[in-house]
Amino acid sequence: MDHSDRDISIDTDHEKVPIDLDSIKKYDKKTDHHSLKRALKTVISHTTEKHAGESIYAPSNEKPPHKSLLYRLIPSMRGWEVKRHYGNYVIVRETGEKIWEEMPLYARIGMHLLFSGKIEEKIVESHPIRHLFEVESKRQGQYYDSPHSIKSIPSFIQHYKIKTDELLEPDISKYRCFNDFFYRKLKPDARPPASPDDDNVVVSAADCRLNVFQDIELAKKIWIKGKQFTVAELLQDRELALEFDGGSIAIFRLAPQDYHRFHSPITCMVGSSKHINGAYFTVNPMAINEDLDVFTENVRSMILLHPKDPDASKVVFVAVGALLVGSIKFTVKEGNRISKGDELGYFAYGGSTIICLWRKGEIKFDDDLVSNSKSGIETLVKAGMRIGAKPSAPASE
Repeated sequence: MDHSDRDISIDTDHEKVPIDLDSIKKYDKKTDHHSLKRALKTVISHTTEKHAGESIYAPSNEKPPHKSLLYRLIPSMRGWEVKRHYGNYVIVRETGEKIWEEMPLYARIGMHLLFSGKIEEKIVESHPIRHLFEVESKRQGQYYDSPHSIKSIPSFIQHYKIKTDELLEPDISKYRCFNDFFYRKLKPDARPPASPDDDNVVVSAADCRLNVFQDIELAKKIWIKGKQFTVAELLQDRELALEFDGGSIAIFRLAPQDYHRFHSPITCMVGSSKHINGAYFTVNPMAINEDLDVFTENVRSMILLHPKDPDASKVVFVAVGALLVGSIKFTVKEGNRISKGDELGYFAYGGSTIICLWRKGEIKFDDDLVSNSKSGIETLVKAGMRIGAKPSAPASE
């Protein structure tokens, strides 16, 4: 069969680098996905293994030199990148500044491959890609749990300008592996929760890029474009989903450079939890804004949070895994009583997302967050920052 009209290629400064679609179609998981790996390697055939590995940690918020590896491999037109989501504009909440965040190389290549407009169907929806993402995510997680991965820590810190002075353990030599550093702990006063004595105030669950929507249906129109996204599919619990009909949603997206422990947005008692097996698609906005059902298909773990106020409804907290995320770990148990800002768990290496759901009328998100989200742009916030309150509580200044 002639696939010439459906060929995929990546434009470099000098030529088009082809993607071998036939190799993908011939994929057989019993052969250690050799054919598919060969197809993917074609994309980075003009880079050395060393440079490709280093480019995973491409600096955020900085424009690389014009002749850099990233800009030789993928076109650097900012407008084109915005359209294709090879990077994202975000609003820094503390300053109101609008900044550009580059997507790491591995994600940019994957996005171009998976969402190329030159084929009629998305390769990402095929079994080969699903299996590759799962295998590679688990393999990467195993490597970052090994002592050999320690050598990646210094370059990671340098590239992302991570503030080591806020780490509970600032001595890098004390970390046993890369993941040990990746889900590092911070000093107790590094992320203080807003209004700690006011249980009406809700805080951010993580250092993240945040979107909030008073109505889940509005989120589906503006941000979550997956055709099959429903609360019932997300939770795999239709009875529980009915309680959140017309409810509100907050989406906390964590990038690789972020502090990857997550915290309770409210003072509560920890309820039941469950794990839902799934895929390992990227949670980058390009995937979320397409019709790929990332949140309802990715691996995820869910926990219920019961507010201190007996008249208030429970909050659903869903930790969603993603491409190259090794694991999701909760550090609390059912029955634990915790204050807002207290740790709930952490993600191992990779980008990842948290979704929190409130019943209708249970929360009013702060106006600036709502405005940015309606414009389709995320807000850069830190764990513990105020993001909203019960409707009866005073508005944020």
